[in-house]
Amino acid sequence: MHKSGFVTIIGNPNVGKSTLVNNLLGEKLSIITPKAQTTRHRLLGILSNKDYQIVFSDTPGVLKPKYKLQDAMMTYVKESLADSDLIIYIVDTDKNQLADESVQKILVEIDKKILILVNKIDLVQQDEVAEIVEFWQKKFNEASIFPISALNKFNLQIVLKTILKNLPEAPAYFPKDIFTDRSVRFIISEIIREKIFKRYTKEIPYSTEVVIESYKDSDKIVKINCIIYVERTSQKGIIIGKNGSALTSLGSSARRDIQNFLKKKVFLGLYIKVLKDWKKKNKDLKSFGYLKK
Repeated sequence: MHKSGFVTIIGNPNVGKSTLVNNLLGEKLSIITPKAQTTRHRLLGILSNKDYQIVFSDTPGVLKPKYKLQDAMMTYVKESLADSDLIIYIVDTDKNQLADESVQKILVEIDKKILILVNKIDLVQQDEVAEIVEFWQKKFNEASIFPISALNKFNLQIVLKTILKNLPEAPAYFPKDIFTDRSVRFIISEIIREKIFKRYTKEIPYSTEVVIESYKDSDKIVKINCIIYVERTSQKGIIIGKNGSALTSLGSSARRDIQNFLKKKVFLGLYIKVLKDWKKKNKDLKSFGYLKK
Protein backbone atom coordinates (compact mmCIF):
# COMPACT_ATOMS: atom_id res chain seq x y z
CA MET A 1 0.00 0.00 0.00
CA HIS A 2 1.36 3.41 -1.05
CA LYS A 3 -0.02 6.72 0.22
CA SER A 4 0.27 10.14 -1.40
CA GLY A 5 -1.42 13.46 -0.86
CA PHE A 6 -1.28 17.23 -0.68
CA VAL A 7 -1.06 18.89 2.73
CA THR A 8 -1.68 22.63 2.96
CA ILE A 9 -0.09 24.55 5.82
CA ILE A 10 -1.97 27.71 6.69
CA GLY A 11 -1.67 30.36 9.40
CA ASN A 12 -1.07 34.00 10.17
CA PRO A 13 2.34 35.55 9.42
CA ASN A 14 5.20 34.46 11.70
CA VAL A 15 3.45 31.52 13.39
CA GLY A 16 6.15 29.10 12.20
CA LYS A 17 4.82 27.60 8.95
CA SER A 18 8.13 27.70 7.12
CA THR A 19 10.09 26.38 10.12
CA LEU A 20 7.65 23.46 10.30
CA VAL A 21 8.02 22.63 6.59
CA ASN A 22 11.80 22.85 6.65
CA ASN A 23 12.08 20.59 9.71
CA LEU A 24 9.60 18.02 8.39
CA LEU A 25 11.49 17.88 5.09
CA GLY A 26 14.96 17.94 6.59
CA GLU A 27 15.79 20.49 3.87
CA LYS A 28 15.71 24.28 3.76
CA LEU A 29 12.93 25.00 1.30
CA SER A 30 11.33 28.14 2.72
CA ILE A 31 13.17 31.24 3.87
CA ILE A 32 12.76 32.17 7.51
CA THR A 33 13.13 35.63 9.03
CA PRO A 34 11.61 37.42 12.04
CA LYS A 35 9.70 39.71 9.66
CA ALA A 36 6.12 39.02 8.60
CA GLN A 37 5.16 38.25 4.99
CA THR A 38 8.48 36.59 4.18
CA THR A 39 6.82 33.82 2.14
CA ARG A 40 5.18 35.21 -1.01
CA HIS A 41 4.60 32.15 -3.17
CA ARG A 42 2.96 28.79 -2.64
CA LEU A 43 5.95 26.48 -2.21
CA LEU A 44 5.69 22.72 -2.56
CA GLY A 45 7.93 20.65 -0.31
CA ILE A 46 8.04 16.94 -1.15
CA LEU A 47 8.75 14.28 1.49
CA SER A 48 9.12 10.80 0.01
CA ASN A 49 9.62 7.30 1.32
CA LYS A 50 9.18 3.91 -0.35
CA ASP A 51 5.67 3.74 1.15
CA TYR A 52 4.49 7.33 0.83
CA GLN A 53 4.86 10.81 -0.63
CA ILE A 54 3.65 13.90 1.23
CA VAL A 55 3.45 17.13 -0.77
CA PHE A 56 3.44 20.07 1.65
CA SER A 57 2.18 23.46 0.49
CA ASP A 58 3.86 26.25 2.45
CA THR A 59 1.58 29.23 1.88
CA PRO A 60 1.99 32.96 2.55
CA GLY A 61 0.88 34.14 5.98
CA VAL A 62 -2.79 35.11 5.97
CA LEU A 63 -3.36 38.87 6.03
CA LYS A 64 -5.85 41.49 4.91
CA PRO A 65 -4.59 42.50 1.44
CA LYS A 66 -3.60 46.14 0.98
CA TYR A 67 -2.24 45.98 -2.58
CA LYS A 68 -2.24 43.67 -5.60
CA LEU A 69 0.78 41.59 -4.58
CA GLN A 70 -0.97 40.69 -1.32
CA ASP A 71 -4.16 39.90 -3.25
CA ALA A 72 -2.15 37.40 -5.29
CA MET A 73 -0.63 35.92 -2.13
CA MET A 74 -4.09 35.31 -0.63
CA THR A 75 -5.22 33.71 -3.90
CA TYR A 76 -2.40 31.17 -3.45
CA VAL A 77 -3.72 30.40 0.03
CA LYS A 78 -7.29 29.82 -1.16
CA GLU A 79 -6.20 27.69 -4.14
CA SER A 80 -4.02 25.59 -1.86
CA LEU A 81 -6.94 24.93 0.50
CA ALA A 82 -9.10 23.79 -2.40
CA ASP A 83 -6.40 21.43 -3.73
CA SER A 84 -5.48 19.79 -0.44
CA ASP A 85 -6.21 16.34 0.97
CA LEU A 86 -5.41 17.52 4.49
CA ILE A 87 -5.04 20.95 6.11
CA ILE A 88 -2.59 21.92 8.84
CA TYR A 89 -3.71 25.08 10.60
CA ILE A 90 -0.75 26.32 12.59
CA VAL A 91 -1.32 28.82 15.40
CA ASP A 92 0.87 30.15 18.17
CA THR A 93 0.01 30.99 21.75
CA ASP A 94 -1.84 34.27 21.18
CA LYS A 95 -5.23 32.69 20.20
CA ASN A 96 -5.58 35.00 17.19
CA GLN A 97 -7.78 33.72 14.36
CA LEU A 98 -6.81 34.22 10.71
CA ALA A 99 -6.30 37.87 9.78
CA ASP A 100 -8.43 37.61 6.62
CA GLU A 101 -12.03 36.78 7.53
CA SER A 102 -12.76 35.33 4.07
CA VAL A 103 -9.99 32.75 4.51
CA GLN A 104 -11.14 32.01 8.07
CA LYS A 105 -14.64 31.35 6.72
CA ILE A 106 -13.29 28.88 4.13
CA LEU A 107 -11.35 27.06 6.83
CA VAL A 108 -14.40 26.78 9.10
CA GLU A 109 -16.71 25.57 6.33
CA ILE A 110 -14.36 23.29 4.37
CA ASP A 111 -15.16 19.58 4.41
CA LYS A 112 -11.62 18.30 4.94
CA LYS A 113 -9.60 16.89 7.80
CA ILE A 114 -7.83 19.64 9.78
CA LEU A 115 -4.87 19.29 12.11
CA ILE A 116 -4.35 22.28 14.40
CA LEU A 117 -0.77 22.68 15.59
CA VAL A 118 -0.23 25.00 18.56
CA ASN A 119 3.33 26.15 17.96
CA LYS A 120 5.91 27.83 20.21
CA ILE A 121 4.73 26.03 23.34
CA ASP A 122 8.30 26.28 24.65
CA LEU A 123 7.53 29.97 25.30
CA VAL A 124 4.61 29.41 27.72
CA GLN A 125 3.77 27.42 30.85
CA GLN A 126 2.20 23.96 30.65
CA ASP A 127 -1.16 25.09 32.09
CA GLU A 128 -1.35 27.77 29.41
CA VAL A 129 -0.80 25.13 26.72
CA ALA A 130 -3.79 23.13 27.99
CA GLU A 131 -5.94 26.27 27.98
CA ILE A 132 -4.92 27.13 24.40
CA VAL A 133 -5.63 23.59 23.18
CA GLU A 134 -9.09 23.76 24.77
CA PHE A 135 -9.71 27.15 23.11
CA TRP A 136 -9.03 25.75 19.62
CA GLN A 137 -10.92 22.53 20.27
CA LYS A 138 -14.06 24.60 20.87
CA LYS A 139 -13.48 26.47 17.58
CA PHE A 140 -12.84 23.28 15.57
CA ASN A 141 -14.38 20.38 17.46
CA GLU A 142 -13.63 17.84 14.69
CA ALA A 143 -9.96 18.78 14.41
CA SER A 144 -6.98 16.92 15.85
CA ILE A 145 -4.87 19.29 17.96
CA PHE A 146 -1.21 18.90 18.86
CA PRO A 147 1.03 21.25 20.88
CA ILE A 148 4.39 21.51 19.13
CA SER A 149 7.64 23.43 18.93
CA ALA A 150 8.56 23.52 15.23
CA LEU A 151 11.90 25.14 16.06
CA ASN A 152 12.85 22.42 18.55
CA LYS A 153 11.16 19.63 16.55
CA PHE A 154 8.99 18.71 19.54
CA ASN A 155 6.06 16.39 18.64
CA LEU A 156 6.82 16.54 14.89
CA GLN A 157 7.01 12.75 14.60
CA ILE A 158 3.48 12.46 16.03
CA VAL A 159 2.34 15.07 13.51
CA LEU A 160 3.96 13.10 10.68
CA LYS A 161 2.27 9.85 11.76
CA THR A 162 -1.10 11.61 11.91
CA ILE A 163 -0.62 13.07 8.43
CA LEU A 164 0.17 9.63 7.00
CA LYS A 165 -2.85 8.11 8.72
CA ASN A 166 -5.12 10.61 6.95
CA LEU A 167 -3.65 10.49 3.43
CA PRO A 168 -5.35 8.51 0.64
CA GLU A 169 -3.88 5.50 -1.09
CA ALA A 170 -2.30 6.81 -4.29
CA PRO A 171 0.88 6.63 -6.37
CA ALA A 172 3.59 9.27 -6.06
CA TYR A 173 2.85 12.56 -7.81
CA PHE A 174 6.51 13.59 -8.21
CA PRO A 175 9.85 11.81 -8.68
CA LYS A 176 11.01 10.56 -5.30
CA ASP A 177 14.50 12.06 -5.54
CA ILE A 178 13.37 15.72 -5.42
CA PHE A 179 12.27 17.79 -2.41
CA THR A 180 10.50 20.61 -4.28
CA ASP A 181 8.92 21.34 -7.64
CA ARG A 182 10.73 24.69 -7.77
CA SER A 183 13.73 25.32 -10.00
CA VAL A 184 17.31 25.93 -8.88
CA ARG A 185 16.95 29.54 -10.07
CA PHE A 186 13.92 30.07 -7.85
CA ILE A 187 15.68 28.68 -4.78
CA ILE A 188 18.70 30.92 -5.43
CA SER A 189 16.45 33.98 -5.75
CA GLU A 190 14.83 33.04 -2.42
CA ILE A 191 18.24 32.76 -0.75
CA ILE A 192 19.05 36.29 -1.89
CA ARG A 193 15.64 37.59 -0.81
CA GLU A 194 16.14 36.04 2.63
CA LYS A 195 19.39 37.99 3.01
CA ILE A 196 17.60 41.19 2.05
CA PHE A 197 14.91 40.57 4.68
CA LYS A 198 17.53 39.97 7.34
CA ARG A 199 19.82 42.89 6.46
CA TYR A 200 17.47 45.76 5.66
CA THR A 201 14.70 47.39 7.68
CA LYS A 202 11.36 49.16 7.27
CA GLU A 203 9.87 48.97 3.77
CA ILE A 204 13.00 47.84 1.91
CA PRO A 205 12.48 44.03 2.07
CA TYR A 206 8.81 44.35 1.09
CA SER A 207 9.64 46.56 -1.90
CA THR A 208 12.19 44.20 -3.45
CA GLU A 209 11.85 41.39 -5.96
CA VAL A 210 14.75 39.16 -7.01
CA VAL A 211 15.12 37.83 -10.56
CA ILE A 212 17.91 35.58 -11.83
CA GLU A 213 18.87 37.10 -15.18
CA SER A 214 21.48 34.51 -16.18
CA TYR A 215 22.78 31.21 -14.85
CA LYS A 216 25.84 29.60 -16.47
CA ASP A 217 27.19 26.35 -15.05
CA SER A 218 30.72 25.33 -16.09
CA ASP A 219 33.04 22.64 -14.72
CA LYS A 220 34.62 24.82 -12.04
CA ILE A 221 32.19 27.64 -11.32
CA VAL A 222 28.56 28.72 -11.59
CA LYS A 223 28.17 32.30 -12.84
CA ILE A 224 24.93 33.94 -11.72
CA ASN A 225 23.74 37.44 -12.55
CA CYS A 226 20.80 38.70 -10.58
CA ILE A 227 18.60 41.80 -10.66
CA ILE A 228 17.12 43.16 -7.44
CA TYR A 229 14.11 45.31 -8.28
CA VAL A 230 13.01 48.10 -5.96
CA GLU A 231 10.13 50.56 -6.16
CA ARG A 232 11.95 53.85 -5.64
CA THR A 233 15.34 55.41 -6.37
CA SER A 234 15.90 56.11 -2.66
CA GLN A 235 15.59 52.37 -1.95
CA LYS A 236 18.24 51.63 -4.55
CA GLY A 237 20.68 53.85 -2.67
CA ILE A 238 19.95 52.14 0.64
CA ILE A 239 20.53 48.65 -0.77
CA ILE A 240 23.81 49.72 -2.39
CA GLY A 241 25.03 51.60 0.68
CA LYS A 242 27.98 53.98 1.00
CA ASN A 243 30.55 53.19 -1.70
CA GLY A 244 28.66 49.97 -2.42
CA SER A 245 29.46 48.48 1.00
CA ALA A 246 25.95 47.21 1.80
CA LEU A 247 25.54 45.52 -1.58
CA THR A 248 28.98 43.92 -1.31
CA SER A 249 28.13 42.52 2.11
CA LEU A 250 24.77 41.25 0.86
CA GLY A 251 26.44 39.55 -2.10
CA SER A 252 29.10 37.86 0.03
CA SER A 253 26.55 36.48 2.46
CA ALA A 254 24.22 35.24 -0.30
CA ARG A 255 27.09 33.70 -2.28
CA ARG A 256 28.17 31.59 0.70
CA ASP A 257 24.68 30.11 1.09
CA ILE A 258 24.31 29.55 -2.66
CA GLN A 259 27.67 27.73 -2.74
CA ASN A 260 26.53 25.51 0.14
CA PHE A 261 23.32 24.76 -1.77
CA LEU A 262 24.99 24.06 -5.14
CA LYS A 263 28.13 22.45 -3.63
CA LYS A 264 30.16 24.43 -6.11
CA LYS A 265 32.09 27.71 -6.40
CA VAL A 266 29.84 30.63 -7.35
CA PHE A 267 30.32 34.02 -8.95
CA LEU A 268 27.34 36.23 -8.03
CA GLY A 269 26.63 39.53 -9.72
CA LEU A 270 23.97 41.71 -8.13
CA TYR A 271 22.43 44.64 -9.98
CA ILE A 272 19.74 47.04 -8.70
CA LYS A 273 16.95 48.41 -10.90
CA VAL A 274 14.01 50.67 -10.07
CA LEU A 275 10.55 49.49 -11.16
CA LYS A 276 8.15 52.00 -9.74
CA ASP A 277 5.24 50.61 -7.65
CA TRP A 278 5.67 47.10 -9.11
CA LYS A 279 3.65 45.57 -6.22
CA LYS A 280 0.54 47.40 -7.44
CA LYS A 281 0.75 46.70 -11.19
CA ASN A 282 -0.70 43.59 -12.84
CA LYS A 283 1.83 43.71 -15.67
CA ASP A 284 4.79 43.57 -13.30
CA LEU A 285 3.19 40.97 -11.05
CA LYS A 286 2.62 38.75 -14.09
CA SER A 287 6.22 39.12 -15.22
CA PHE A 288 7.40 38.09 -11.72
CA GLY A 289 5.11 35.05 -11.69
CA TYR A 290 2.58 36.20 -9.11
CA LEU A 291 -0.34 36.37 -11.55
CA LYS A 292 -1.27 34.04 -14.38
CA LYS A 293 -0.44 35.39 -17.81
